[in-house]
Amino acid sequence: MNKVAIVTGSSRGIGAATARLLAARGYSVCVNYRSGASQAEAVVSEITDQGGSALACQADVSQEHDVIALFDATEKALGPVTALVNNVGVLFTQSRLVDMDVERFNRVMTTNTTSCFLCCREAMRRMPDGGAIVNVSSLAARTGSPFEYVDYAASKAAMDALTRGLSVEAAERNIRINGVRPGFIHTDIHADGGEPGRVDRLTPSIPLKRGGQPEEVANAIAWLLSDEATYVTGTFLDVAGGR
Repeated sequence: MNKVAIVTGSSRGIGAATARLLAARGYSVCVNYRSGASQAEAVVSEITDQGGSALACQADVSQEHDVIALFDATEKALGPVTALVNNVGVLFTQSRLVDMDVERFNRVMTTNTTSCFLCCREAMRRMPDGGAIVNVSSLAARTGSPFEYVDYAASKAAMDALTRGLSVEAAERNIRINGVRPGFIHTDIHADGGEPGRVDRLTPSIPLKRGGQPEEVANAIAWLLSDEATYVTGTFLDVAGGR
């Protein structure tokens, strides 16, 4: 079977690393982005320069019509989707929950959790012969991320519940659904929260005494999608240096 993967939010960070790795392992990859067109095209160029097959596709995956269009475009260009990586994530400036407004909370939930629901549902509808889904959660789903990102943590915990429940519903259709929980990884998302050097600040609290790299998370995602993990579903891999 031709391996075709959609990786949402893959113009940078963990998503870009995952797209590159999957392409190297023989997947045709849809590099999804919401606004980083030049970055997404750069990822596609890296893949095609190495002899791989890739497509950049703009879609706001928190919107139902965009998700349907994303899957349609991928199928038309690359073939039926066999793998999905839900990697979209947004966070805002560090804040206590008491100081957050409802618009921020709802946007985080919609971007991080509703997007996962929509993409999982669409994938389920288009995988008659089975497939694999990996939802990229966060260590924050376990810790709650107090004083910084309780809203983000809540959205990722909701993603974990969706992953576990849907994995049971999907099992009889030979669709495996698992989650990866990155810890403190060196990506641009920390700058989005107002502290580009956050990983370095928190390094002493990490048992391995270093932050992770996007490629290390990508390796876990690729394994869960692979035939080496055919008896693994409803499972979570923490890629967090021992946290």
